[in-house]
Amino acid sequence: MKILIVNGSPKGKYSVTLQTLNYLEILHPEHEYKVIHAGQIIKKLQRDFTPALEMLEWAELIVFSYPIYTFIAPSQLHYFIDLMKKSGVDFSNKYATQITTSKHFYDITAHKYVEDNCYDMNMKVIKGLSADMDDLTTEKGQKDAEEFWKLVLWSCENDFYEPIVKKAVSFTTVKANPTADIIAKSGKEVVVVTDAGAEDTNLKDMIKRFTAVLPMKCKVVNIAEYPIKGGCLGCFKCAVSGKCVYKDKFDEFLRNEIQSGDAIVYAFTVRDHSMGPRFKMYDDRQFCNGHRTVTMGMPIGYIVSGPYSQEANLQMIVEGRAEVGGNFLCGVATDEKNPDGEIDRLAKTLAYAVQRGYTRPANFYGVGGMKIFRDLIFVMQGMMKADHKFYKEHGQYDFPQKQMGRLIAMYLVGGLMSLPMPKGNPKLTNIMNEGMLMPYNAVLEKAKKKISGDK
Repeated sequence: MKILIVNGSPKGKYSVTLQTLNYLEILHPEHEYKVIHAGQIIKKLQRDFTPALEMLEWAELIVFSYPIYTFIAPSQLHYFIDLMKKSGVDFSNKYATQITTSKHFYDITAHKYVEDNCYDMNMKVIKGLSADMDDLTTEKGQKDAEEFWKLVLWSCENDFYEPIVKKAVSFTTVKANPTADIIAKSGKEVVVVTDAGAEDTNLKDMIKRFTAVLPMKCKVVNIAEYPIKGGCLGCFKCAVSGKCVYKDKFDEFLRNEIQSGDAIVYAFTVRDHSMGPRFKMYDDRQFCNGHRTVTMGMPIGYIVSGPYSQEANLQMIVEGRAEVGGNFLCGVATDEKNPDGEIDRLAKTLAYAVQRGYTRPANFYGVGGMKIFRDLIFVMQGMMKADHKFYKEHGQYDFPQKQMGRLIAMYLVGGLMSLPMPKGNPKLTNIMNEGMLMPYNAVLEKAKKKISGDK
């Protein structure tokens, strides 16, 4: 087969992910391979896509190889996929798969993003391989990669690929009314972060309405106007100092202009099943904060133009971002049905959360994501010093082996449960249940006394 490897890593030939493809190429030299370092030369390709165009037309199988950055593929690969879709190449008879490396932090959303865009191009999608960063250095990882590659080649030989389960339905924007009555403003400040361009007229109207009805001061920051030099390079230079290697002062801009507010609202138009490449560049560059949840406790919201209800993967990313960051998600206002009503509701909910300092416990998205980060930072504390210090100060090293009291109690409970239950006395069967409820009964009694005292 003619196999094109689209390397989405900004590190080019030094990409850890690419080494898995190098390994597979050694084992299967009977095929033709070409590599385009899309992540490294994306600015050149934006000026002249001809080199990539020739390789894309040549390929029978396209393999997307990339590290996972903040829930999806790096911004450089976002830009490349956008160029692919505009290239005019007929991809309908080409197979597509992907290989990623990460610590499995939201690898599912990254893979789904690539798959959805491949479906847009009518490609024949074969499920990809999500590997740990160190997998290739182990015998099991090598075997997993080789077996995956055999499956991919076998699938191509037999013309087996994933069916497109759901096609997008037609979508018509509902016009927002920006001329709402302006509500009196309090001293709190909400920052609206957007990448709205000249074509995003309805998104701009939605933002205007939001700033009018929000009972707090509002600052709109357009990241399309900020001179961001490029996407995250994955160089880890910021891991110790918190300073980015770029000289565009984005880290200062982020901390002083955006994260200094009392709440953040992100406003974007759905592009290629994501927030778009510019927003992805903004997200990736936030790695100057490492894995530190520096905005935890801050309410957030979203204003979205486009068919958001059709984007299940994007919905998961939006919720996951809030949960992992420790942010209360106040809502997502869209222009699908009733933008004015949804914007007004978002503004009121956000104001309520800011004024009352409302937060709530994380769900699976947040708890699971933070446990991955917790273990990662603990192991890599020698390099990620700023993250390690933050995690220690905020009690995020909540390892279960530290809960000695609970561990001992569970051993006692387990011992009691293993004893034979005497027959003829059904009341004994409830002893365990009553014992488990004792601490909760104490809470209920305390609540009763509190209410009685208030009255």
